[in-house]
Amino acid sequence: MQNSSLSNKVAYITGGSKGIGLGTAKVLLELGMRVAISSRSLVSAQKAAEQLSADSTRILAIQSDVVNETDEFAAVESVVNKFGQLDVLVANAGVGHFAAIDELSSAQWKETIDINLTGVFNSVKASIDALKKSEGYIITIASLAGTNFFETASAYNASKFGLVGFTQAIMLDLRKYGIKVATIMPGSVSTNFNNHVPNDADAWKIQPEDIGELVADLLRMNPRTLPSKIEVRPARTSAK
Repeated sequence: MQNSSLSNKVAYITGGSKGIGLGTAKVLLELGMRVAISSRSLVSAQKAAEQLSADSTRILAIQSDVVNETDEFAAVESVVNKFGQLDVLVANAGVGHFAAIDELSSAQWKETIDINLTGVFNSVKASIDALKKSEGYIITIASLAGTNFFETASAYNASKFGLVGFTQAIMLDLRKYGIKVATIMPGSVSTNFNNHVPNDADAWKIQPEDIGELVADLLRMNPRTLPSKIEVRPARTSAK
């Protein structure tokens, strides 16, 4: 069912070929939005786009590595060239490496920070001019690990604590332009994250489409109100 307030609005979702990004794209398309999804693999982005919609006027697959600033500027340019505008950035691309600090490699640390934090910076910088024109929305996908630290998560905690702080700071920078900024901090979500394969035992967890519904709720809220930081967790701690 389409929502008139969102009909034909345009969203760019990084890491949109699977998991939360894919679930969010599905929800926004069902609400009448036009959606671009990116992946480091063009083939993966194209397969996901075909799965999401047979209407090529409403979906765009993009190859982009968020760590590469040039890729992200080119991605946003592609979105605007195809759809004429950009209303929403969902900065979702992320990675997780989990190991005790004496076992964590420099490469794992760097990739985690580069994708989860610098990658969001690149996506935001690439999108700002278009979002100023549309008075649009930036939504970053952080984690409850952005406020709760745990063993083996030094790199992941650092990236997500940083992402939460970054998002809250740019919220203050950008609201004078009419750009709204929020971060969603999910707990356990049924995705392929950290090499997990979703299965029936994940039914108790948050589902990717649930995060998509939350994104849609933010976009439909009266623009005078901004929930700038949202924690969301499963209603139960495990399957019952």
